[in-house]
Amino acid sequence: MKILVIGKGGREHAIAWKCHTSIYWPKVYVAPGNSGMSFAQLVDIKETDVKGLVEFAKKEEINLTIVGGETPIECGVVDAFEKEGLRIFGPTKTAAKIETSKEYAKHIMNKYNIPTAKWCAFDDYDKALKYLEESKLPIVIKYDGLALGKGVVVAISKLEAIHALRTMLVDKIYGDAKVIIEEYLEGVEFTFMSFVNNEIVLPLELAQDFKRAYDGDSGPNTGGMGAYSPVVAIGRDIIKFSYEHILKRVAKALVKENVPFKGVLYGGLMLTKDGVKVIEFNARFGDPETEVVLPRMKSDLVWVINKLLDGEENKIEWYDEKVFGVVLASNGYPSEYQVGYPIEGIEGLVFHMGTKFENGKYYTNGGRVLLVVQGGKTYKEASENVYKLVKKIKCSNLYYRKDIGHSIKE
Repeated sequence: MKILVIGKGGREHAIAWKCHTSIYWPKVYVAPGNSGMSFAQLVDIKETDVKGLVEFAKKEEINLTIVGGETPIECGVVDAFEKEGLRIFGPTKTAAKIETSKEYAKHIMNKYNIPTAKWCAFDDYDKALKYLEESKLPIVIKYDGLALGKGVVVAISKLEAIHALRTMLVDKIYGDAKVIIEEYLEGVEFTFMSFVNNEIVLPLELAQDFKRAYDGDSGPNTGGMGAYSPVVAIGRDIIKFSYEHILKRVAKALVKENVPFKGVLYGGLMLTKDGVKVIEFNARFGDPETEVVLPRMKSDLVWVINKLLDGEENKIEWYDEKVFGVVLASNGYPSEYQVGYPIEGIEGLVFHMGTKFENGKYYTNGGRVLLVVQGGKTYKEASENVYKLVKKIKCSNLYYRKDIGHSIKE
């Protein structure tokens, strides 16, 4: 069996690693991959080169392709593969609108009675400013399109909100899409991913990630500075509600809208005083959540996905251990940063997010560089295990949060 994973970061490293452990002993290709994926064969094709990816899959007779992130999906890679009769796990560009357009997602949620925050969309700065003047603070400003996990601002002050509106609608730092102004919700945020094929929805274990750059949930939003799984604060009744009334409901809604979903449906959810509400939907594997969820999966990932694509519903089995992941990022991230610094002391299960390998040594090559993963019987043990390995890593230009999961009460 031959498997192709599309992408290059830590999420794709985790997917490829899990495929590599399959009972089918597949040959795993990753395009373009990164130098940390020593078990896989790297393919020098960009994840945006749809034509090149299709040609490679046909030439090598790839049995299954798995799409990691949102960029190739937005480029239409799934549409192109399906047109050629190639087996691929991921949504079409149209189905992925559930992520790529927050306004579209909000309309779907409102139409099908899926709980979410109150909202309004704007493409005019002055109209958005007027709406802001009449709104209660804090408030959430979201860029409507893709922004690599950085297009959300939780504005505590009116000045912050105005700045966010100006940068998104006037300066257009992320592009020419609209802006969503959304009510601020308080509660426990958690990630609930599922494998979907039309109306078949296989739930994965919950995770919680940490978006803020610095300890104490301070600093700017990032692509994620760490995560852990499972989430002790979310009980079985809440999980059941979220599965039945959110994940399954949106999958059925997309079938009714004639845009059936296939791939990973990511629910960014929050348990508020008024119940569970949707913060966002994504149409792909979460990052860094994937890196802590897949190590807990006892079932064979390749088997599960293939059965799902065949239209068969199977229950996924899980290990009981707790798993923590801590990101090491370049100083300055998520703003400007420098690369090319040597890294030493990498041990254990480490997913590479932004490294390069030259002359027998790893060097930093991105904003988020490494994600160290470790498990344990308890949250305390898992946390201690992961930070032991994090502290062994030596690099003069890396930083990490020291409080990932420290507020967990077992």
